[in-house]
Amino acid sequence: MKSKIKDKLSIKQFAKEIISGNRIILSKAITLVESSLPADNESAQKIMGEIMPYTGRSIRVGITGVPGVGKSTFIEALGKYITSLNKKLAVLALDPSSKHSKGSILGDKTRMEELSNDPLAYIRPSPTKGSLGGVSAHSRETMLLCEAAGFEVIFIETVGVGQSETTVHGMVDFFLLLMLAGAGDELQGIKKGIMEMADAMVITKADGNNVKKAELAKKEYQNALHLYPLTTSGWVPPVTTCSAINNKGIKEIWELIIKHHETMKANGYFDKNRQQQNLAWMHETVLQHLQNSFYSNKKIKKTLISLENQVIDGKMPAINAALKLLEAYKKLTVDN
Repeated sequence: MKSKIKDKLSIKQFAKEIISGNRIILSKAITLVESSLPADNESAQKIMGEIMPYTGRSIRVGITGVPGVGKSTFIEALGKYITSLNKKLAVLALDPSSKHSKGSILGDKTRMEELSNDPLAYIRPSPTKGSLGGVSAHSRETMLLCEAAGFEVIFIETVGVGQSETTVHGMVDFFLLLMLAGAGDELQGIKKGIMEMADAMVITKADGNNVKKAELAKKEYQNALHLYPLTTSGWVPPVTTCSAINNKGIKEIWELIIKHHETMKANGYFDKNRQQQNLAWMHETVLQHLQNSFYSNKKIKKTLISLENQVIDGKMPAINAALKLLEAYKKLTVDN
């Protein structure tokens, strides 16, 4: 089955249109990347090869936060400020997919109505399809495609705190953690690992009667962060407050991101971090393809059912069944 794009544009033409900033073609390229069809995947990888020299020039920002923190409102406020500086912004908004139907709401364009109508902004909602960390399995490729299309700032919005945010952290230059004040114990439910990954923490909704609570929460988080060891980058994560609806503190948050970017560039950490992220991506891709190859193998599928039943019936330890499956797969690969 041939990929759909071959009927209209060659791979080089497709890449050229993306690099020129053609958003229709960019969206089609992202759809190819997200496709489960082998022919589309092949075309997508060829396109990625063509656009790679034009990637890596953006500031990548990961944004996460607890439910109800107002991520979409915050992103729209910060996004509008960035575009007011005449910078092109791409927002990769990850929507939670149903584990049963694999469907998702994809409602970020509705929630960010003003930003979605901004000519300098591009919002791409993508279903996570059950991926860990609330991140689409192809978010990295989407990010690179947006960079090639000339977007200077990339936001990656995650589903929320509680899943493996390490995936997001491994994709971005700056990891922003949004928190809510006045929800009881400010530190309760916040995993130590997520706080350690944050390059900055922002207490949102610091307006009206919530201003004092936000300032109190800010102090509590600052005290908590002082207990953590220094980061390898040498950056000391600040804690600040903001009101997205009043645009209070938004400019300062962008200036903080720029300061971090300049500091990391100056001390060499920026380039080193991106190199390590690329290596990690390579190994993750190998593991993903090995897993797909393993479970899609017809002989393994047949053996798997038998061994699963033995494990369920208590006739075989789970680890023994796993080793048998791996041995069977090893023989298949040797034979081929």
